[in-house]
Amino acid sequence: MTSCHTVVIGAGPAGLAAAEGALAAGARVTLIDAADLPGGQYHRMLPEEYAATHPERIQHGWRAFDRRRRRLLAHPRCAWWPEAAVWALERPEPRRPGPPRVHVVRGPADGSGRRRLVLDCDALVLAVGAHDRMLPFPGWELPGVCTAGAAQALAKGERVLVGDRVAVAGTGPFLLPVAATLLEAGAQVAAVLEANRPAVLARGWSRRPWELPSMAGKSGELARYAGVLARHRVPYRTGRAVVEARGEGRVEEVVTARLRTDWSVVPHSERTLAVDAVCVTHGFSPQLELPEAAGCALRGTPPDGQADASAQEFVAVDDDQRTSCPGVYAAGEITGIAGAPAARAEGALAGWLAGGGDPAAATLGPLRRSRDQGRAFAARLARAHPIGAGWPGWLRPETAVCRCEETDYGALCRAATDPAGAADRVAKLRTRAGLGPCQARICGPTVAELRARLRATPADGPARYGGEPPADGLPPATSHRRPVAQPLRLGELAAAPEQYAPPHTPDPSPTEENS
Repeated sequence: MTSCHTVVIGAGPAGLAAAEGALAAGARVTLIDAADLPGGQYHRMLPEEYAATHPERIQHGWRAFDRRRRRLLAHPRCAWWPEAAVWALERPEPRRPGPPRVHVVRGPADGSGRRRLVLDCDALVLAVGAHDRMLPFPGWELPGVCTAGAAQALAKGERVLVGDRVAVAGTGPFLLPVAATLLEAGAQVAAVLEANRPAVLARGWSRRPWELPSMAGKSGELARYAGVLARHRVPYRTGRAVVEARGEGRVEEVVTARLRTDWSVVPHSERTLAVDAVCVTHGFSPQLELPEAAGCALRGTPPDGQADASAQEFVAVDDDQRTSCPGVYAAGEITGIAGAPAARAEGALAGWLAGGGDPAAATLGPLRRSRDQGRAFAARLARAHPIGAGWPGWLRPETAVCRCEETDYGALCRAATDPAGAADRVAKLRTRAGLGPCQARICGPTVAELRARLRATPADGPARYGGEPPADGLPPATSHRRPVAQPLRLGELAAAPEQYAPPHTPDPSPTEENS
C-alpha cells in the first residue's frame, strides 16, 4: 500500500483505466471530469432518469465498461468529482520539481455557487482526450451544420437528433459509428461521404500488412458498423465531400463534389442533396491546454514523415507514459489518435506507475504490446485518411473561417499579405480569429494552416499562428497556451480557494466525492 495521491483528469477510457491502475498500485485517487457521468464520448451514457438499456451492437464493450465504472465509484480510495472543470495547472518552483497544483471549480457549468478547490498531488495523469476538427466551407456557419462528435453526443447522451435527414461527411472511420448512432436513434442518414479516394485508403490501410492481424478487433468493429449502414441502405461514397451548405435560416441542402487526391474539386462534379442537418469531421485535435500549462513537451506527427501545414502535435511521452514534466503522465488521444483499446492500455500503464506500482510488474508487458499496436494503428489511420492540401480551394473570400468572430477568408488573406500586420499577435488582433468564446479551439489549427499557406512558410505545428520565432521575446502564439484553460466567473476567480486533502486511510463509508 502506497500513500501516493494520484489525480486523474478525464474519465474516458484512458482516465478510467488510469484510475483503476493507480488504485491497484495502492494509491489514493481523485478522478476529475467535466461531465456528470464517467465514460467520455466513447461510453457516453443516457441520464439515469431515462432508465435506458445500452445495446451491445452499438455500445460495444458496454458491460466491461459498466463493471469498471461501478468498481471505481464504489472504491473507498477513489474520490469521483463530476461536473468539475480544471481551469489552471500551477507549475512548481524550479528548485522543487514535481507535478503542478491543480485548480478546480466544482458544480454545473451554468450553475451558481460553484466551489473553487486546489489539489496538491504526488502524480498527475492527463487523459483529457480530443475533439473533432472541422474544416470550413461556404455555409458551415448555418444552424444544422455541426461536428460529427456533437451529433453523436446528443444522440448518445440525450436521444436528441440534430435533424431528421442527415448527411455525414469528412474523413476517417469515425464516420461509420456516428452514422450508426444516428440511425439507432431514429434519424435517416442520406449519405456517408469519405473525402479520400479509394486508392489513398487502400494504400494507407495496406501498408505494413504483417501488422494487420493485430488489428482484427478494429476490422470487426468497422464491419459491424458497415453492416448497420447496409441494413438501412445508406450509401457510402469515397472521394466525395460536402463543399457548401445552403439554406434560409438553417441548412436545407448541401453541395457535394468529387475530389481529386489532393482534395481539390473535380470540375462539374457538384451535386445537391436535400438534408436538414449535416455532421462533419476531418479528424481530431488533441486538447493540449492542460499539457501546455503543465509544461509538457509536444511532438509533431507529420503524415508520412513529411512536414506540412496540416501536421498535428501530441504530448510526447516515454515508454512509461511519462511526459517531460516531473510527476506528470499522459494517456489517450492527447498522445495520439489510436482508439479506445490503446487509450485503455496507455491509461492502465500510466495509472499503475503514477500510483507507485512496480515498474517491473509482469502485467505491464501485455499493456505495452497493446499500446504499441495502438500506435501502429494510429500511424495507419493518419496515412489512410490524410487531409488533402487542396481543401482551401473550397473557400470564397466571404467564407467564415472563425465562426465566433465572423472572420472571413478574405480578411485572413489581407492580413497575411500586409507586412505591417503580418506578425502573429498583430494578425490575430487585426482579424480577431481565435479571440471568440471558443478561444481558437475550433479555428486555431485551420487559421494557422491557412496563414502558413498564404505566406508560403511552413507552419510550426497546427496551433501556431505563423511559425517564425517570435521577435518580441514572448512565447510563440498558440491556441493551446491559456492561463485560464476553462471559462471561470470573476467572482469564482476572486474567491479564496479551498485546499483539498484526500483521506490518508481508506474509509468504507460513503463520502460526498464517491457517493
